Amino acid sequence: MKLTVFGADISSNDVSCSQSLINNIKKDIPNLKKIGAYKAALTNVTGDDLVIAAYVEDDLLEEVNRAIIQIMRDNAESLGDLKGISENKENAGEGVSYALADVNSDVFYDSVILHFDTYGGEPFVEDVANAALSAARSMEGVFDICRPVTGKIREIPGVGYVSNETDDPVICVTINSLENVSNVAFAMIGAALASKNTYLVKSQTPCNVIPGSVIVSASAFMNGNVLDLAVPFENKTRILR
Repeated sequence: MKLTVFGADISSNDVSCSQSLINNIKKDIPNLKKIGAYKAALTNVTGDDLVIAAYVEDDLLEEVNRAIIQIMRDNAESLGDLKGISENKENAGEGVSYALADVNSDVFYDSVILHFDTYGGEPFVEDVANAALSAARSMEGVFDICRPVTGKIREIPGVGYVSNETDDPVICVTINSLENVSNVAFAMIGAALASKNTYLVKSQTPCNVIPGSVIVSASAFMNGNVLDLAVPFENKTRILR
């Protein structure tokens, strides 16, 4: 079993996703289950980017990946990152972001997904994403971690190639037990926020930051249910007086 995760800018503007775009994507998500995805959801909306994730059997990975891209194409207000996808490396452009991790099939499927949005493709976002992955790597309860963000041409199973210009990464970590979700999530969020000019936002928050900054949303994708982690993180870090 795999967790497959796509992030893309298909919005008509540079700072937010419209409610109609969000609603239309959600309306089509059930189509993924019809072709074999175990669970699927719109997990993150970060500035003008959004994320679709699915738990899927290994042999259906490519088919579900293609279906996720098709949902994005069918509902896109602007082709945006979809234009960067190519069947060959030579023609690949700035495209969709992608993360993939193995899932422990012996437990309920739980994961943490962090999604980053930049206004001007700020290059330090790669370091921020990788810091969050490093924070999770040695933690108890972690089953698998997606590969680091490398800024290289990437092949996405069943979809094609995207270039090293892809600039709004998405990362994911799969977890063995429900009680470990918060520990892993808060460690990842803390590592991201320790980086310069990086701000945690609730889902569907417009990118209201001065260019030179990065925003990050965090979600727990728990057996098909999605929890916006900005709210519990805010409560957890509130200073008691």
